[in-house]
Amino acid sequence: MTTPVLSVQLYAVRDQLAEDLDATMARLAGMGLREVEAFDFVDKAPRLAEAFTKAGVRARTGHASLMSEGLGLDDPAFKAGTKAGPPTQQEVFEAAKTLGLEVVIDPFVETERWLTEEAVLDNAKRLNEAAEKAADHGLRVGYHNHAQEFLATIRGVTAYEFFADQLRDDVVLEVDLYWAATGKQDVTALLGRVGERVRALHLKDGVIGANPFEPGAARMDPETLDQRPAGEGDLPLLDYLAAAPNTEFGVIEFDHYGGGHIYDGIEASVRYFNEHGLR
Repeated sequence: MTTPVLSVQLYAVRDQLAEDLDATMARLAGMGLREVEAFDFVDKAPRLAEAFTKAGVRARTGHASLMSEGLGLDDPAFKAGTKAGPPTQQEVFEAAKTLGLEVVIDPFVETERWLTEEAVLDNAKRLNEAAEKAADHGLRVGYHNHAQEFLATIRGVTAYEFFADQLRDDVVLEVDLYWAATGKQDVTALLGRVGERVRALHLKDGVIGANPFEPGAARMDPETLDQRPAGEGDLPLLDYLAAAPNTEFGVIEFDHYGGGHIYDGIEASVRYFNEHGLR
């Protein structure tokens, strides 16, 4: 069993990053964090790398779209030249190397692409092809779930597990524990079934509500989510960690924090995990 390094997904402090990157990184480092997980880094990699070095932190995982390359280019705004196309995989991987990443994780694929066998097979094919390209850059790729991946059953298993079974051996999973629970999963059992592929966990606690990714559901409003510091919600996070012994990165994240300032929520989670041996 490995002891995962404690990290934080920078999406949780997106507003603070936009105001003052260096101050935000210094504040996180002051909590004892030495690892962060990047997002939206393709156009900002050199500046982010500079800020990480200054704060004494590193990012070995980062979120960027990989499975949607080539999709959405029929958007009229894109054709009219008023909307930029998404970064290419080549651009993603070059930026990842600039930042010092080891694993690039696709953070979201919309609900409709998880409802049929054909669509899920296409998702897997796209991520496998990205993995092949990433290997040329010395990188791995992975996928981060929400709750839509658990809606459909394909060949007797959830679309998520069917997808995982189609992946190359070098493709990893980052399991978001809160969203897997929202998808009505027995999370401990799920972690056991997907096994060695799980190399990162989003250590997110809270009170589990309705699945906002079901077809026809209203667009998710993050402010309706009851996400809480680790140890203060419904999720037995330490049990989940024990059920995923190959986890390399334990990543604190909040989609929204309504319990005060976001720094308070992160710091409370850091203290909780420090008390239980994660640093």
